[in-house]
Amino acid sequence: MIPLVLSLAFAVYLAREVLAADEGTPQMQEIAGAIKEGAEAFLRRQNATIFVIGLGVAAVIFVLYAFVRPPNPNDPTTPFNMAVATTLAFCFGALCSGVSGYVGMFVSIRANLRTASAVRSSLNRALQIAIRGGAVSGLFVVAMSLLGVGGLFVLLRAFGVAEEKIPLLIVGYGFGASLVALFAQLGGGIYTKAADVGADLVGKVEAGIPEDDPRNPAVIADLVGDNVGDCAGRGADLFESTAAENIGAMILGAGLATAARATNIHFAADMLGVMLFPLVARAFGLIASIVGVMAVRTDENEDPMSALNRGYYVAAGLALIGFGVATRWLLYVHERPLAWLHFFACGLIGIATSQAFVYITQYYTEYRYRPVREIAAAAQTGPATTIITGMSVALECTAVPTIVISLAILGSYLLGRATGIPGAALFGTAVATMGMLATAAYILAMDTFGPITDNAGGIVEMSHQPEDIRKKTDRLDAVGNTTKALTKGYAIGSAALAAFLLFSAYLDEVRNYGFKIETVDIAKPEIFVGGLLGAMLVFLFSALAIRAVSQAAQYVIMEVRRQFKEKPGILAGTERPDYGRCVDIVTRGALRQMVLPGILAVAMPIVTGVVFKAAFHAGAEAVAALLMVGTMAGILMATMLNNGGGAWDNAKKYIETGMYGGKGSDAHKAAVVGDTVGDPFKDTAGPSLHVLIKLLSTITLVMAPLFI
Repeated sequence: MIPLVLSLAFAVYLAREVLAADEGTPQMQEIAGAIKEGAEAFLRRQNATIFVIGLGVAAVIFVLYAFVRPPNPNDPTTPFNMAVATTLAFCFGALCSGVSGYVGMFVSIRANLRTASAVRSSLNRALQIAIRGGAVSGLFVVAMSLLGVGGLFVLLRAFGVAEEKIPLLIVGYGFGASLVALFAQLGGGIYTKAADVGADLVGKVEAGIPEDDPRNPAVIADLVGDNVGDCAGRGADLFESTAAENIGAMILGAGLATAARATNIHFAADMLGVMLFPLVARAFGLIASIVGVMAVRTDENEDPMSALNRGYYVAAGLALIGFGVATRWLLYVHERPLAWLHFFACGLIGIATSQAFVYITQYYTEYRYRPVREIAAAAQTGPATTIITGMSVALECTAVPTIVISLAILGSYLLGRATGIPGAALFGTAVATMGMLATAAYILAMDTFGPITDNAGGIVEMSHQPEDIRKKTDRLDAVGNTTKALTKGYAIGSAALAAFLLFSAYLDEVRNYGFKIETVDIAKPEIFVGGLLGAMLVFLFSALAIRAVSQAAQYVIMEVRRQFKEKPGILAGTERPDYGRCVDIVTRGALRQMVLPGILAVAMPIVTGVVFKAAFHAGAEAVAALLMVGTMAGILMATMLNNGGGAWDNAKKYIETGMYGGKGSDAHKAAVVGDTVGDPFKDTAGPSLHVLIKLLSTITLVMAPLFI
């Protein structure tokens, strides 16, 4: 617990340091104030919507556990006590997830102004303010997640619940976190891309004015969107990732320790040590991330990405050392003295997988490499070829990540099995997942760095700072676009490993309730249909998310056109646009459009399990098939959407460097259209699928007793 408390204290220290920095000119403060006001207004209205939905889901959980589900002799406690514990854990997880999202946005909407002010005198100072502002979110989110899971564990243990049964009572915590994360990511993603698409199509393509031009009525809404999507949404996303994966690893750890004890094999730290291993390993990762963040520095001529990469390597190296300490301390087995080295090697696989995803994402989304340059070259012949080439890149980029994930799962599984301990094979995959998540705090800091520097560039542009200052923020903004793409790749890689972990935890939980399920037999028609429904859910959910952006963007486009038509002085620079009107339109549109895909994601596994139980007495197995196939489809779809959207975005930026005619050319206009198509891919549907994959797992963990 001490490292977690220290991490929270250090996050407070970084926040104070960032907030103490210079706030720039009055004009810069006015623009930042409008961004802050819009972001806070959206989050208040979004949280009110989520609160109502969350209360309804909590009531359903309580009723199902207390009155609908028949008692099971393997229950950890009475049905009423299970209902109370699961419902309270759900509410606590939802609350913590919401708070995590808010903290990320709270700092970002203040660090943007400080970064814009600092860049006027020092690129290094601006870089440090941006990454340290992002680190506040990263450290707080991960530490809060670990404290929440650990606190619930300690509380239930104090009430006398058997250690191996505790994870079955706190699975609601992961479900609550996932539910809030899904709506936060959906709502924020719809908002940010609707505003971005509206601002780009009318501003850049139709009116021919630059990005972040103060004459564009949608520019403030666009800058607000960076915060509510990439900060608040991603903060809640990473929070639920760590919560769900820790609980899944604890379930597998309890199964491992129980199976080992039955064969007279004993862990030095006993069952408690094995179950708490995920929390301890992640705590070492927090300390490593702090050192990595503080190591970031650059000079005026160096590429800022190099400084961020150095910090990441420092964090990864220290996390590796901490991981070794945790495995030797908690996973040492007297009868198998080399087993801990096998588990440590599983952690190495996880860390290597995270590095691999960083490089793969860079290859497919940076304009130094073939895929993005192909899209940019295709833009010379118009929007159609730009979109066709971009789609081919998006589909292509699923191949290598799939191979990497497959190797990671197989490698960690075989290493775990080689220990000779019953149940260690599956636990090896859990250890690999913990290794991949070891630097999650630093990764989230890099993610939040993106919208902070993007907003800083907008503030500099709108406050009419000199061209050399804008060039500096452009450098930081370009790096921010790369870090956002990298963190999406990292998120889907960790989601893929975690999905196998959580699927295994689901089967373990079903077995704990006395239902003997070793395999999922898709040769049975009802089980095959369950899997087919899982794949369909991914496609339908993605369609609804992308359509939501289109519909909300149409409101923005019509409003911007209306203002340009009714107030010709806006483009002439003699009249001020009505920024607040666009912010309000996007807010209402995003919140209205997020409800249907969110409810679909929550209802599908529950309805499938209940219906297939009643009709075929195969609820648990049908849901397992839905979870398994839905996860596979979700991983591929999210990879395609994330990297495809990122490639379109950077093809546009490559042309803006002066290639193929530069800004304002026909190729540039075609690339803007391609980027517009990719926007809802990479910032709405893709990131929301990360959450959907884990939401399916947490729902099935919570509702598993109802399907048996």
